[in-house]
Amino acid sequence: MTQKLLHFLSGVFRPQLFSIYHDGYSWRTFFNDLVAGIIVGIVALPLAIAFGVASLGSGTESVRAGLYTAIIAGFIISLLGGSNVQIGGPTGAFIVIVFGIVSEQGIEGLICATILAGIILVLMGLTGMGTLIKYIPYPVTLGFTSGIAVVIAVSQVQMFFGINLEGEKLPGEFVDKIIMLASHGGTINWYACGLSVLTVIIVFATPLFVTRIPGSLVAVVVGTLLVYVLHLPVDTIGQPYGGERISLDLGLPVFTMPVVNWSNANAIVRAAITIALLGAIESLLSAVVADSMTGTRHRSNTELIAQGIANIVTPFFGGIPSTGAIARTATNIRNGGRTPIAGMIHAVVLLLIVLLFGNYAAAIPMPVLAGILISVAINMSQYPVFIRMFRAPKSDIAVMMITFLLTVFLDLTIAIPVGLILACFMFMHRMEQMFTTGNISNRLFNISDADPDEDKTTLQLFDIPDGVRAYDLNGPFFFGTIGKFQGAIDDKAVRVLVLRMRGVPAMDISGLHAFEELLSRAQEGNTTILFSGIRPQPLSVIKRFGLWERIGDPNVHNTLTEAIYHAAEIVENEMQSGEFYFTADSYKSSVFLPTV
Repeated sequence: MTQKLLHFLSGVFRPQLFSIYHDGYSWRTFFNDLVAGIIVGIVALPLAIAFGVASLGSGTESVRAGLYTAIIAGFIISLLGGSNVQIGGPTGAFIVIVFGIVSEQGIEGLICATILAGIILVLMGLTGMGTLIKYIPYPVTLGFTSGIAVVIAVSQVQMFFGINLEGEKLPGEFVDKIIMLASHGGTINWYACGLSVLTVIIVFATPLFVTRIPGSLVAVVVGTLLVYVLHLPVDTIGQPYGGERISLDLGLPVFTMPVVNWSNANAIVRAAITIALLGAIESLLSAVVADSMTGTRHRSNTELIAQGIANIVTPFFGGIPSTGAIARTATNIRNGGRTPIAGMIHAVVLLLIVLLFGNYAAAIPMPVLAGILISVAINMSQYPVFIRMFRAPKSDIAVMMITFLLTVFLDLTIAIPVGLILACFMFMHRMEQMFTTGNISNRLFNISDADPDEDKTTLQLFDIPDGVRAYDLNGPFFFGTIGKFQGAIDDKAVRVLVLRMRGVPAMDISGLHAFEELLSRAQEGNTTILFSGIRPQPLSVIKRFGLWERIGDPNVHNTLTEAIYHAAEIVENEMQSGEFYFTADSYKSSVFLPTV
């Protein structure tokens, strides 16, 4: 039993860290990982703080949550993950979800939801669902990521413009936020606005001049110095303008047994599913991007298990949900990181920064963090791709826009399932359009040159005998296409019905049931059904569910020619005197005669 369990786990959980030694790990590779890890650790500092504050609000606990998540989750994801270069930690995609959970369920609800999401992610990895995430349609992914970007941007408008809400709390609903922000538009702090705009400019301009220094770090340093030197009247992390200073002496992460609150279990479970689904999608998308940049292949199920373990552990240290971070992963690759060691070094570097310089984070201006998050939202929105999508088919545009609007105006727990369901219906509609049931009676029928199983000598005028009707099925035969099939089969009484299935690559149980109904009706009407060219997958379904015995082995043929010969014999044997003008033998010989 133990050996079977170990064998099963070895099939789905194979961390990349344990594989690099088989490939050879040199001092040169370590040096590259070291440089990349240091740079990514510095990059992660302002982002982790910004994500923590945006998710939980200003204060020591918010800063601690963002930084500790980046440190602990980042280390675990690199240690146990299925990607060589993935960098884990808090991301902008979770801001909306975390903010909503905390607003409704409190910190205790967030802790429960995060731990449960981690368990779900581990189960997804163990059951092999990592390979299924790739089937989420791109319009759904683009719709909800762009929607999240809009929500993040709106949530930062208050700090971006320094709007004074006069003691009121910014509501969680999108429309209510817009209304409240607009009603307080006369309280804009132009110093904060100018600092935020400068931050956005620095973030996007820095890579044009320096590639190895992150623009967010430059913006934090410049913005903090300007506020300190010029005494600008803006809020900082450690001190709201005109308020009391907050200590940010963070120290080492401390293990704390969380208070489990299941008073609203349904809402927590829904939130956990959302966190798990979004975490799985974002981490695997990040891993795919990393593969394209490095020419490697990640292990999706292992990555999900690592993400799950990270989300189970971090709440015990005050952390928030984490996943793979595309921007930090790309930074790691561009600076030479090639193994999980770089990600582990990034976590250690970030821990050292927190221990040695953590209290200086109190001086970072809030408008600077707002500017950084607005920059993150702009990048996340993928606005060039979003605009270009309007050239796509109308069905894809509809899926993207509905997912986008639901994400913005409702929430992600509704947007993703609705987007997926809508995309499935659109897919079924396309499959139905591809499926054809052609009546080949009394018309020219040309056997495909690409079909090696048909007799090429019959490539000529092909007359169907009286009393026989033949149909050519093309496309997948499943629940979305059986209606089209049933509508194409007319009710005209015939002695023999021939179904050519050479063009049917796959069939599901609904298709099988449609054939069962057809056989039952045929038996009642004394009609024989012949099949030709059944391909392996449909054949296995037919045999597995016992339909082969009902069809009868003599009624299944390799080619349409054989099926038509058999149909002619059936008609000849049962015809009344003078009812038909041909015999089966004359029919067989006539089809080989050259025709004009």
